Amino acid sequence: MTSSTKPVLATVAAIAGVSAPTVSKVINGRDDVSESTRLRVQAALDKVGYRSPVQRRARTSGPAMIDLVVGVHDGAYSMEILRGILDYAVSVDVDVVVSSHTPNKLARVDHDEWAQRMLESGRTGIIFVTSEITTAQVTAFAKRGIAVMVIDPLNPPPPGGFNSVGATNWAGGKAAAEHLLDLGHERIAFFGGPALAECSVARLHGYLAALMGRGIASRPEYIFDGAFNRESGAEATRKVLALTKPPTAIFAASDTIALGVLEVARQYGLRVPEDLSLVGFDGTPLAEQTLPRLTSVAQPLREMGRAALRGVIRLSRGEQLDSAHTELATELVVRDSTAPLIR
Repeated sequence: MTSSTKPVLATVAAIAGVSAPTVSKVINGRDDVSESTRLRVQAALDKVGYRSPVQRRARTSGPAMIDLVVGVHDGAYSMEILRGILDYAVSVDVDVVVSSHTPNKLARVDHDEWAQRMLESGRTGIIFVTSEITTAQVTAFAKRGIAVMVIDPLNPPPPGGFNSVGATNWAGGKAAAEHLLDLGHERIAFFGGPALAECSVARLHGYLAALMGRGIASRPEYIFDGAFNRESGAEATRKVLALTKPPTAIFAASDTIALGVLEVARQYGLRVPEDLSLVGFDGTPLAEQTLPRLTSVAQPLREMGRAALRGVIRLSRGEQLDSAHTELATELVVRDSTAPLIR
């Protein structure tokens, strides 16, 4: 510790009501400090504008570097997000390092070691895509001054929260269901993603609101949780087609879930949309590539990526965002997979 640092530590210690060695522990990311003390010290450090030597080097040596972590392996969705991030990164001279972590892998990571490696290698922020974020993760990055942004988080914010970007999932779910209702369908199934995924829950609630608005009771046997993949859509489709009264329409909470629906419909000899109408969600290029072309609720995925990168850059500079959560508007794009009910 240099002699010029000691007066700063003494000032911070006085503001936080702790000892100078405790301040030093917080600066160096030590774990033997209580969370409440760490937060007090960090607030005092922010007040005096102190950055550790490592942090100063990270912010002054070359272009800013941001980590991008993709949690859910939906290729079309992730690629659209990535294109938005990379397009904006080029325009603002930011380097993006992409990595892939499954939910199980994220749960096993030592977040303090991860955050420290990021700091020492000059990373200034991290963007998580469709990941479950824990208090331990938020704390590990926050105490090292690394900004965190999440796109379509799979869980509600933990204590302390995080900044996030998403779409108007509830409104999109309602629009999808209302489109099918307008076509005369009343037996409409909903195939969702993970049960606790906030985006999927919001889409489900929008679907339920649309049914309620028309005085139609929801059917528990038509509602399925699963994963945002083709296999989940296929499994749910087999189950509803085995019912005495199968649905005449399906709202799939992602375009990849809808691919599984189309696959099983063909296996069962059902025509889409003549025998079964289908709406997806995401508006990825897949929607134009299926046969028939998929009616889908389009998210502005590239703009979501750009918004996330803009936000994490501002946070890494110590700026405050206007809102902890940014929602961008969805749009129902009607193609060939929906049609009026044939009675």
